[in-house]
Amino acid sequence: MTIPIELKPLSGAPPGVHYRWDTDTDIFTATLSSAASVPGPSGAVELEGTDGTWLVLELRDGRLTGVEIALWPDVHRNSALTAPGVTECAEIVVRASSEARPASVEVEAPIRAEADDSEQLVHFRIGDRRDLRSVRVGSNLLVDVDQQGCLAGLWFLNVPPFPAITP
Repeated sequence: MTIPIELKPLSGAPPGVHYRWDTDTDIFTATLSSAASVPGPSGAVELEGTDGTWLVLELRDGRLTGVEIALWPDVHRNSALTAPGVTECAEIVVRASSEARPASVEVEAPIRAEADDSEQLVHFRIGDRRDLRSVRVGSNLLVDVDQQGCLAGLWFLNVPPFPAITP
């Protein structure tokens, strides 16, 4: 499993991230505030975990504009989990193998999710453990990139709690 990505320098601060829970479906979305200003055709990279997990990377002209977690894996609690120190901010572009970017691509990979005790910090590791660096793509969204320039994980910071459902 490889999803090659390209890092493009950001001019200015990283965009804000808007989180939303759908209480009917348990779907969680993170949308970058700059998403409306990105021109071009939209598409998606759908990551299917070997356990049935579904993560969808929303793209516009190849640029990451949001992430949707459609089916959650078992989330492992890790009280020692802390966000990585990040010094680099960038825009993520999913590299296409041809000039025409596909509307949708589906990739299967092992996905593991960890959260701190409060579940405000969630890390999705994609694929096997490997050397990587984390890059800030939004105020509360980090992306792990391996040494080959491929997507290796996602960090969601300051995740709001799942809304309480009243009967």
